Amino acid sequence: MDFFESEDGVRIAYRVEGEGSPVLLAHGFASTHEVNWVATGWTKALTGAGYRVILPDMRGHGASGKPLDAHAYTLSAMAADLTGLLDHLGEPGADLMGYSMGAMVSLVAAMETPERFDKIVAAGVGAKLLDPKRDPGPVIEALLTDDPSGIEDKGALLFRTFADQNKQDREALAACFEAVRAPFPVEGLSRITRPVLVVAGETDVQAGAPGPLAEQMPKGEAFTVPKRDHMKTVGDRAYKEAVLGFLGE
Repeated sequence: MDFFESEDGVRIAYRVEGEGSPVLLAHGFASTHEVNWVATGWTKALTGAGYRVILPDMRGHGASGKPLDAHAYTLSAMAADLTGLLDHLGEPGADLMGYSMGAMVSLVAAMETPERFDKIVAAGVGAKLLDPKRDPGPVIEALLTDDPSGIEDKGALLFRTFADQNKQDREALAACFEAVRAPFPVEGLSRITRPVLVVAGETDVQAGAPGPLAEQMPKGEAFTVPKRDHMKTVGDRAYKEAVLGFLGE
């Protein structure tokens, strides 16, 4: 891993693979670049298609810095990490793909610095992102409890289990989750004029259907991954084929 310092002083870890047109990848909550993109075959698929793949660990995750203040984890702050990484690498622009939390960050990056991104893939998100009531409480409690056997909320338990599997700092993740579960800036979606592909699994109850979210953007289109939930969509072949087709248009 290589490192650079964000504009607010957080150390961000990253790696670069392949040669060609750059694609910047933003992983999901409680994941890492390795778990989200390498282990699922994405890095191999993209480099094999002739792309240069830029893989950061998002702040609070993996080998990157882990502030414990929720204010450090706004979507805007994490979007600035993405553009800061492009600056650090001397890249004027790139295609951008994010999954789940990374998709939220990617959409905000497209709102705030549209000149830096060509095509955007927002995967693992959908209609649920348009709901202003997204209570972070159960997941934060699940992350901070010493005894996970008492967690009753199935969705919260899933996040806790995933965080433990990836050996994450749960206190940093709790701060991160508090910030990213704030109401999403839906009003900014109409300003995203770049092509956007919204992807979600057919049985992904966390994301909801991709269509209603795609419809908020002038050049948004939706793709539903058949028979896949939030976790199983990530490495799905149909998801990869849809993205490679979209980027290659």
